Amino acid sequence: MASIFTKIINREIPGHIVAETDEYIAILDIMPVALGHVLVIPKKEVDYIFDLDDATYQGLQAFAKKVATALKKAMPCKRIGVAVIGLEVPHTHIHLVPMNTMDDISFTKPKLKPSQEKLVEIAEKIKSQL
Repeated sequence: MASIFTKIINREIPGHIVAETDEYIAILDIMPVALGHVLVIPKKEVDYIFDLDDATYQGLQAFAKKVATALKKAMPCKRIGVAVIGLEVPHTHIHLVPMNTMDDISFTKPKLKPSQEKLVEIAEKIKSQL
């Protein structure tokens, strides 16, 4: 069964896409830990990041760096935090989280629930920096 990310990649369900290539996609997390929280995903559906072939893994990291650079410009912060947890969706993804304090990247705190309008606004800000 296709993951929720594959369904977004295939345009079966909507997603706030901020960047895309033939092999990778970056989307806003709709229940972020911080505003601007982006998920960077290989289009190849592989559950565990370290099961990716080397070329896909390296390409994913390079794509994440490009997105993180744009994200930091769009959502001014001290750092872009990076996390790979991989338990919530069985499809490799990297979390990029704008952060000013360590608490900004806490996945145990309640998630934010920004409006669709706010998500569209943030996605456009990030895209404008790419």
